[in-house]
Amino acid sequence: MTDTLTVSVLGTGIMGAPMARNLAEAGHTVRVWNRTPDKAAPLAADGAHVAATPAEAVQGADVVLTMLYDGAAALEVMREAAPALRPGTAWVQSTTAGIGAVGDLAAFARDHELVFYDAPVLGTRQPAEAGQLLVLAAGPSESRETVTPVFDAVGARTVWTGDDGAAGTATRLKLVANSWVIAATNAVGEVLALSKALDVNPQSFFDAIDGGPLDMGYLRVKAGLILDDRLSPAQFAVTTAVKDARLIVEAGERHGIRLDVAAASAERLARAAAQGHGDEDMAAAYFASFDGDQSA
Repeated sequence: MTDTLTVSVLGTGIMGAPMARNLAEAGHTVRVWNRTPDKAAPLAADGAHVAATPAEAVQGADVVLTMLYDGAAALEVMREAAPALRPGTAWVQSTTAGIGAVGDLAAFARDHELVFYDAPVLGTRQPAEAGQLLVLAAGPSESRETVTPVFDAVGARTVWTGDDGAAGTATRLKLVANSWVIAATNAVGEVLALSKALDVNPQSFFDAIDGGPLDMGYLRVKAGLILDDRLSPAQFAVTTAVKDARLIVEAGERHGIRLDVAAASAERLARAAAQGHGDEDMAAAYFASFDGDQSA
């Protein structure tokens, strides 16, 4: 079998667009669709066919990749694509959908005889553009040769979590990882907000922890976005982080645990979005510490 595939990418936002671009650069035939056509149109210059409907986008596809807002959006779009889906097509479901939605998506795949891969990714805009995402994947081993070229084009590494995509093991790992990312991002914002309130130069804090166990590259990166006013374009938007934080809280509740930090993070992010920072990088949760307009 050839490694050159026809891949349909449904959803060309912050993550989907660079993933589609990297697939085209790898030599695959790429067909794209986005609810807001203006977000998909630039991909024509990269050789992608820009479709007017999900059904048009999936015609002749070997692999369909969904990178949409949430599980409900992924299911809705796949229902729109259903008339043109071929039995046996591999569906790489990369939307962060949450535990509750994975079963519904897998059921749709089963009903339409699709080969379902639960395959969320770790990374933001920059690694997506560089093709350096970490792919977390679960799905049948006998068909992995079909999706491996897709994962290789968009990611630096693939971590397989199981043979049954319907079990949602990849999504579960993604939620665990995102719980750390979201908590760390909010902690960065609070450190800078407290520094401002106490009239402490943030550099004094960075100097104090430099090179020690409390230091971390992620702290430096997110703090830099805030301090240098580089929150747009977003690496990972506040509104999407709100959704993911709520999925994490929901997952905890389903399994009988309280996730107080995740719940507080969701509230902070939602407050930042309400202040007008929804399309900015999730580091803009920093502004939730203040009542009025602020800068770092």
